[in-house]
Amino acid sequence: MANLKQSSSEHLQQRLTELKEQFETYKQANMTLDMSRGKPSPEQLDLSNEMLSILDHHDLTAENGVDIRNYGQLDGIPEAKSFFASILHVAASQIIIGGNSSLSMMHDTVARGLLKGVEPEAKPWSSYEQVKFLCPSPGYDRHFAICEFLGIDMIPVSMTEKGPDMDEVEALVREDETIKGIWCVPKYSNPEGVTYSDDVVKRLASMDTKADDFRIFWDNAYTIHHLTDQPDELADIMAEAEAAGHPNRVYVFASTSKVTFPGAGISAFVSSEDNVAFTKKQLGFQTIGADKINQLRHVRFFDQQGGVEPLMKKHAAIIKPKFDLVIEKLQEKLGDKDIVNWTEPNGGYFISVNTEEGCAKRIVSLCKEAGLTLTGAGATFPYGEDPLDRNIRIAPTFPNVDELKQAMDVFCDCVELATIERWQFN
Repeated sequence: MANLKQSSSEHLQQRLTELKEQFETYKQANMTLDMSRGKPSPEQLDLSNEMLSILDHHDLTAENGVDIRNYGQLDGIPEAKSFFASILHVAASQIIIGGNSSLSMMHDTVARGLLKGVEPEAKPWSSYEQVKFLCPSPGYDRHFAICEFLGIDMIPVSMTEKGPDMDEVEALVREDETIKGIWCVPKYSNPEGVTYSDDVVKRLASMDTKADDFRIFWDNAYTIHHLTDQPDELADIMAEAEAAGHPNRVYVFASTSKVTFPGAGISAFVSSEDNVAFTKKQLGFQTIGADKINQLRHVRFFDQQGGVEPLMKKHAAIIKPKFDLVIEKLQEKLGDKDIVNWTEPNGGYFISVNTEEGCAKRIVSLCKEAGLTLTGAGATFPYGEDPLDRNIRIAPTFPNVDELKQAMDVFCDCVELATIERWQFN
């Protein structure tokens, strides 16, 4: 098909009629398709089934002698800390092991900052009349939801192909003491698939901030989620912050949620030893520790697999064809129409699609009417408001290949339909 922007009004009207007829066919098919969340498929979950029976009653002691069935070991068993230390390139003494969700660790870290501050002598963030976080956008909707729930004002900053726009970030934090944090998904970012450049990492670690208690929330969710054999490289922000004289600036979060079982993984909070000691003291009022049985079975399972890398290659073998299919469909059906662009990430769980301005909400609504559920338009921006109404996040991992083909046919036709509609009514 020709470039739609160069098409005659007669051609556009004819194409609109064809698309509406196809749309009615989709509706009559009563499809139930879902690309709304970045969930592993059943085939991916099956990769870790052996973990469910890997421990027996003779194997219930951690390497430091702790009985994993009992209380104790607030910060996690040594083996689990060593596992995360190896993939995050930090010392085990900089790690606290949590439950299945790094998101809950992020939530609690923000909440503790509001209630008690982030350092022994720091004021609670809630003692300020207003507290703000910087939110690189498009970004992760659940980060934004934490801020909205806890009453923290969000300031969008632009995402570039190298990470957050650092000129914006530096100008904001230099002048405003009430800016206390920034959300970052630094590797294969959600949803753009961007890996922060070395320069961006260095500038984040070293920038001048008006707030002495400013923190970087470094959600390294996709650090080992590569789609190819040439993975992106991410600079070590902990080392950069240490070198810049800001050793306490960074909180790193990670988990095995999309490595083993999202509902039964293990997570990690990583920071300076001072921050870890401060956090452990606070955590002691909340819990006696996360599930140590689950920690040990993860370690035993990874040992059995020959490390985590062979397992991640199996994940990639399942999901890479799905990413390829989405890209192929976008190229086949929309590639020459000049109405949409998309990312082609090297890892992670999402593909980001940018439509014509003012079309995203209508596209998502049309897809829903046709039986395809997508992440809500605007979800990738603070308060759910995309100022240009153009960004849509696609999550290809959960549907099977046949479902994904159907879903992408629906999606691409709805993109074209909504775009022509908008041109006709504006």
